[in-house]
Formats: sequence, structure tokens, C-alpha cells
Amino acid sequence: MRRIRSVMASVRFPVSPTLLRRLAYTSIIANVAIVVTGGGVRLTRSGLGCPTWPRCTDESYIATPEMGVNGAIEFGNRLLTFAVGVIALAVVLAVLAQRTRPRGLLPLAIGVLFGIPAQAVIGGITVLTNLNPWVVGLHFLASMVVIAAAYALWRRTVEPDGPVSPTVPAPLRTLALLTTVVTAAVLVIGTWVTGSGPHAGDQGAARNGLDPEAISQVHADGVFLLIGLSVALLFAFRAVGAARAARAAGVLVAVELGQGLIGFVQYFTHLPAVLVAAHMLGSCLVLLATLGMLWTTRERRPAAPPAPAVPATPADQPVTAAA
Repeated sequence: MRRIRSVMASVRFPVSPTLLRRLAYTSIIANVAIVVTGGGVRLTRSGLGCPTWPRCTDESYIATPEMGVNGAIEFGNRLLTFAVGVIALAVVLAVLAQRTRPRGLLPLAIGVLFGIPAQAVIGGITVLTNLNPWVVGLHFLASMVVIAAAYALWRRTVEPDGPVSPTVPAPLRTLALLTTVVTAAVLVIGTWVTGSGPHAGDQGAARNGLDPEAISQVHADGVFLLIGLSVALLFAFRAVGAARAARAAGVLVAVELGQGLIGFVQYFTHLPAVLVAAHMLGSCLVLLATLGMLWTTRERRPAAPPAPAVPATPADQPVTAAA
């Protein structure tokens, strides 16, 4: 790592902060896209299109014509992982090329970069376990963690390097954190609903054994709680005059309502693949909207310039004894 830093420090044309922000934003989009395409693999029953991992077959690392469209879809999603990794690597190199960079930016960039192969390994385990629904759910949740890290990275690129200060009273910060925890819980329970439903990713894949109707009701109850907390935040932020936080809470409520509508429609229409894919995209948007709301409850102010050195006065000079 030290050698990489020394090389990047000698770059004649360092990456501009604007380009770094754009790369970080692209990383968010790419990680959301791979969640949706991964859902497409499952929804087209292509989860075992490549029946082993890391090879696609025992003899080949790539899909063969004999594997048909399912093999092409599964292998295409694997290739997309490399594209997402290249973007994450570009972000790390862009961070290293900065002459001055905010504290904590490099660890976030490295975390996103290493999170992508970790997520790919979990994806490989899903194949090796014949799409075990619990592992499939873990694969989705790992993607959510990477998306959260990519979002934190992007926000850090646009923040000054001063101290963090709250923008709302402490009770509202606590409520915002509670809302974030409930969002995470809803995402986790959502994977249980998926693991009990019909879209297993392959005709012979097992289900988690939970009652679909019962676990869907638990998931819906969590969504109702989440929307209630978000609406409470919206009015509370308005009451204390936190306009930026109130706007973020309003966006969160709108995204949650849209996601909830998709969820209800897909449930009562027996889970059509298009709506399930839209619901997976909505899950990513709910996470991002929640993080956006949470970020508005604090801010970083520009670092104070160092105090100028005060020259010593004659009275401050030490007295030396005569020889």
C-alpha cells in the first residue's frame, strides 16, 4: 500500500475532486444495478445457469452455447461483478491521487473495493449450495452493506474536513437512528419473504420453510412501523425548523410509500417477475433515502484555519547569566 501511495503521489495530473465525486456516485449506481440484475438472474430461473463456481462449468470458466439463455444470463451477471469492481478500483486510485483528501475517505474506498469480491464469494456459495434461500438472502444483504459504504464514501467526498456537529436535537437524532435500524430490519425480513416465495432462481431450489402468508404479514407490519417513524420524523424536523432534514424525510416517506405500493400489488397479483424486480430496486432506494435522511441530522463544518504564530516579545525572551 505504501508503494501505491508513493506512485500516486508522483502523478503529475491528480484527479480533481469533481471527478472523484462522480466516480463515487457511479459506484453507487453500479452496485444498485448489480442488485437488480442479480434479481433478474433469480427471476428468470437462471440461478444455476452456471452450475458451479468459480468456473461456469467443470471444464469452462465461461458459459457455453449448450447452456442456453440461462447460462448466458448467469455468466453475464458474473461479468458485471468485474465491471463494478473496476469502478471501485478507479475510486480507490482517484482517492490516492488526491493531494489532500478528507480523513476516512481511503478506508471507505478500500472497504467498497473489498466488499465486492466478498459479495461475489457469497454469490458463489449460493451456487455451490444449490441456491439455499438463507445464503441467497445473505447475498442480497451483503450488497446492501456495500451500497451503504459506497453512499458513505460519496457523501464524504462532498463534505469539508471539519468536526461533526448535530443539526437537530438529540432526541430526533435518536429517532433517526431508530428509523435506520427499522429499515435494516425490514430489509432482512424481506429476504425471508423472498426465501419462502416462488422465485427460487431454479426449478429445483429449496425454500426456507416459512409460511409465505405469515412472514409477509410480519414484513408488512415492519413496513407500517417504518412509514410511521418516517412521517413522525418529517413533522418533527419541520417543528424544529430543520428544513434540510425535513426535505430528506419527505423523500424517504415518498420512496417508502412507492415501495409499499409495489409490495402490495405484487403480493395480490401473485408476484409477477417485473414487479418483484421493481421491488428489489425499491429496496435499494429505501436504503439510500434512509441514509440520506440520517446524514442530514449532522454536518461537517470547514476546519478552522490554524492560529498564526505569535512572535515572542522581549519580555518573553529567556534571561541568560553572564559568563
